[in-house]
Amino acid sequence: MLRGLDISDMLIIDRLELAFQPGLNVLTGETGAGKSILLDSLGFVLGWRGRADLVRSGAAQGEVTAWFDLGDDHPARAVLEDAGLPVSDELILRRVNSQDGRKTAWVNDRRCSGDVLRQLSATLVELHGQHDDRGLLDQKGHRAILDEFGGLDAHKAVTRAAWTEKGRAAKALAAAETAIAGIREEEDFLRHAVAELDALTPEAGEEAALDAQRRLMQGAEKIRNDVVRAYELLGNQGAEAALGEALRWLEGAATHAEGRLEAPLAALSRALVELDEATGGITAAIDDLSFNPTDLEETEERLFAIRALARKHDVQPDDLAGFGETLRARLQALDAGDAELADLRRALSECEARYQSASDALRTAREKAAKGLDRAVGKELAPLRMERAVFETVITDEAPGPDGRDSVAFCVATNPGAPAGPLNRIASGGELSRFLLALKVCLTSGQSGLTIIFDEIDRGVGGATADAVGRRLADLAQGGQVLVVTHSPQVAALGAHHWRVEKRVHAGMTTSTVTPLPGADRVDEIARMLSGDTITEEARGAARALLAG
Repeated sequence: MLRGLDISDMLIIDRLELAFQPGLNVLTGETGAGKSILLDSLGFVLGWRGRADLVRSGAAQGEVTAWFDLGDDHPARAVLEDAGLPVSDELILRRVNSQDGRKTAWVNDRRCSGDVLRQLSATLVELHGQHDDRGLLDQKGHRAILDEFGGLDAHKAVTRAAWTEKGRAAKALAAAETAIAGIREEEDFLRHAVAELDALTPEAGEEAALDAQRRLMQGAEKIRNDVVRAYELLGNQGAEAALGEALRWLEGAATHAEGRLEAPLAALSRALVELDEATGGITAAIDDLSFNPTDLEETEERLFAIRALARKHDVQPDDLAGFGETLRARLQALDAGDAELADLRRALSECEARYQSASDALRTAREKAAKGLDRAVGKELAPLRMERAVFETVITDEAPGPDGRDSVAFCVATNPGAPAGPLNRIASGGELSRFLLALKVCLTSGQSGLTIIFDEIDRGVGGATADAVGRRLADLAQGGQVLVVTHSPQVAALGAHHWRVEKRVHAGMTTSTVTPLPGADRVDEIARMLSGDTITEEARGAARALLAG
């Protein structure tokens, strides 16, 4: 419940402090006196997005403080706990707006963001402005109003999840179809290229090995002749035979040389071992250099084939094997494409079925909520002197979307026997105000601890109808708190607490003040609302009669 509002240097308010009470609080005053400024200031401290130029001319900053009483189970407590802010039975909101547009907010003397203020405001205040019927006339908002009344968030969440899942499945299928269609366009190329690669089976590093082998074979004959000649010079008929003969001669002489030939004999023995290793290596080289003349032709053919295939596909010879794997994978995707598409189509069909089921359940819930809303609004219309009016929520099909496939329209018949039609075509201005009041009462009936504000909800009505609106507002305020900005004396007379908003000019400066009205002053204010600037005794008498009920 809103207990007080303290405003400093906001627009034409220099300093103003208001203490509100439970029940029906009424604010009256001439047009332009500053009633809307009070609402702008309250909206500012609650974090609502509104006009930017709120600071009074000449002031460094504007400031608004609002304080509320919170019951033990007030939903604002949960918002405070989630935000890590102090929780107590009293909630104090303070917000400052500097001349340069910077805004700073505090909750219970702790800095907080505008988002936290807005979360709190949703649990504290419900404002219905004088232009709220624009939303009522806009059919696009009717479905949201019905869903709010029916508490259909859970149904909508299931439907939205099913819609999202269906969209993903449709995208996956479309992407697969596009990919497979692209592969099909090059199917002939893929099959031919894979066949060439499979026939050649190139390996990484093979091109370099073949090139080295080719160069070796190209010079092998000359190299082999030189190696054979060297072998002959070193072999049994050459150096090896000479060394062996020398060794035998020295061994025969060594017995008479008194040890002088021991070292040469050892060196010759080592030389024969090394020579044997050398001739063995030369023999192996001679064998390696021996090849069939067709080997060179075959090596060149394979080398040139690998290089040609690499140029054809614009890849390095060593990358041909990996390139072939890539092409095979694309072919496998193509071959498996029909099965994959079938799986994706089946998945999409299942998602569509889940969405259909969810949207059907949402439709059923909306139809149930619509009947409940029609009954609730019908009950509210009777005390508003529209007992013969009929309010009907019409649900029809529309294109499927995340919130289902239902179009919702509020239709009315204001006279017996008249056909029902859209609000904007059937209801007059005064009737719209009463329909709006009935709807708002139905939508807020289950919310506890909420301060409800009506800004000229009674416009377009007068006389007995205005009295009926005022009595419904007074009933709504029982056990709670309702603030009403009104120009209707019938509504003002039914308030439990009454303030007058006035505009004054002093020393060339215009300011707006709000004054609580005791008994006699209240009679004069209601008399002014009845008769205008000149208050007559007849107007005072009529005002007393209204106040007496």
